[in-house]
Amino acid sequence: MTTDSADTKVSGRARRVGRVEHFTTAERVARGKAERAEVPRRVHGEWASAPGRPDPVTLLEEQATTRVPELVPIRYGRMLVSPFTFFRGAAYLMASDLSDGPRTGLHAQLCGDAHLSNFGTFAAPDRRLVFSINDFDETLPGPFEWDLKRLVASFEVAGRHRGFDRKTRAGITATVSGSYRVAMREFASMRNIDIWYARIEVEETANELRGEVSVKERRRFEKDMAKTRTKDSLKAFAKLTELVEGEPRIVSDPPLIVPLAELVPTAEQPQAREAVQTLIRSYRRTLPADRRKLIERYRYVDAARKVVGVGSVGTRAWIVLLLGRDNDDPLFLQAKEAEASVLEPFLRKSEFGNHGQRVVEGQRLTQAASDIMLGWLRSTGPDGVERDFYIRQLWDAKGFAPIELMGPRTLALYARVCGSTLAKAHARSGDAVAIASYLGTNDIFDQALSVFAETYADQNERDYDALKQAAESGRIEAETGL
Repeated sequence: MTTDSADTKVSGRARRVGRVEHFTTAERVARGKAERAEVPRRVHGEWASAPGRPDPVTLLEEQATTRVPELVPIRYGRMLVSPFTFFRGAAYLMASDLSDGPRTGLHAQLCGDAHLSNFGTFAAPDRRLVFSINDFDETLPGPFEWDLKRLVASFEVAGRHRGFDRKTRAGITATVSGSYRVAMREFASMRNIDIWYARIEVEETANELRGEVSVKERRRFEKDMAKTRTKDSLKAFAKLTELVEGEPRIVSDPPLIVPLAELVPTAEQPQAREAVQTLIRSYRRTLPADRRKLIERYRYVDAARKVVGVGSVGTRAWIVLLLGRDNDDPLFLQAKEAEASVLEPFLRKSEFGNHGQRVVEGQRLTQAASDIMLGWLRSTGPDGVERDFYIRQLWDAKGFAPIELMGPRTLALYARVCGSTLAKAHARSGDAVAIASYLGTNDIFDQALSVFAETYADQNERDYDALKQAAESGRIEAETGL
């Protein structure tokens, strides 16, 4: 993130606007049943490693070629903590595997990496806490079941990680797809505008589930939510900055947080600061006019490279500190590199010329309430390579479910919420009537995906072992403990 590209078009590649066909409800129901005849629901449970399946380590090494070299070992180290953390970083591997399996023609805007840890809370523009998918790095239109298969498999992997028995895990995974199916049927009966406004509010959901959890679990949830509500730019400011000669500066914590001043020679720092300010101006142009007016009230103060997540480690991610009225009015933004979706090699290229815009538009399409600061930009790095970024607030009451603390009953409740949440996202962008028709009213599809999840979790463990062996043999370098 050093110099501004000449390409500052907001719209990216020109979009073709053509005639939109409108089908009757009966025609949409028939389409779903026709898909069921073409791709029976039971076949989704049939999965086996395809002949000539790519080496999983080779696919991960392929991803590493575009990432910051010194950070790649951290990514491998985080993936090697357990098969569960490995799964979180293996979206590319699973996309490759799904491309060899059965697929319906019923498309929606996919998350692309819909594992259970990519769901969570955040503050809507009206400041109420909502629950939704919260990671869209891989978003792209595609078969609805790809997202659902990844979500169901993630619960199987998590159940193994928590030590649950096979019967318990099977019940949880069937709950995911069953919840999705029931919710999709409900969305299919709703008016289009009501689907668009639908959102899952944390307080309402907590009230609905209150009688299904123990007093201890309820108290822990309430404590976590109270903590989440305070997770904002003020909290980030207190945790991540210090005063240097009266001016706030981001605290260095290499290699996880490295301020811009440590990445650029002293003589080039004024130029680097000007470059960041130029990029902020480019980003502002992608915001709606009212948000643009808001962010223009903030001045740039500091920036740092930050390591985030598991699968994202190695991509270029920055945190940017802005100040408004005074030091009590901070705004922390996160600029995260957006590469081509891992789904692209197996589906189609994005309609957007800027992958930052791809992420933002995908998020806006699937979430009922998105971050008001969502925008994108393109920059040219010191190596002369153009890269795309999307920008959002660093902390805006973002919360994550404590999977490590969940017992079987709590994980099953979480499975129910995630399944219905994914259905809501797909209903906004896909044909809820056709998808609901395909899924039907019985549990055939649910049981098929439960079988798939168990089989795929076995493959995930084999892939984890392959990465572990690659680290032990010296083929790859893995940095643990970071």
